[in-house]
Amino acid sequence: QAQLVESGGGSAQAGGSLRLSCAGAEYANTMAWFRQAPGKEREGVAAITGGAKMAYAELVKGRFIISLDNARNTLYLQMNSLKPEDTAMYYCAATVTFWLPPPLSSDSYHSWGQGTQVTVSS
Repeated sequence: QAQLVESGGGSAQAGGSLRLSCAGAEYANTMAWFRQAPGKEREGVAAITGGAKMAYAELVKGRFIISLDNARNTLYLQMNSLKPEDTAMYYCAATVTFWLPPPLSSDSYHSWGQGTQVTVSS
């Protein structure tokens, strides 16, 4: 299994931006970002297959952008127009399965990072 390491979390004001990174995805064909807020279930945020096919949760569509740098084996999540409700622990996930469309269900992924905290204040 891939050893995934997230970075880039932190604090931001509402309306601001953050970019998350996830390293260690050399063997993954489909990758995704999930998040989990206190007291809530983990939810899929965005997913990408083959570096070209993307899927987004409705709550982040138009604000977040997922991308994959194959040369650096790094997954990114550019988060713009942040809202306080985006506050959560964000996790990177990966699988060798070439999913189309890329799924936002956690049971589709076999490798997980430890998470990085994102806090958005109003």
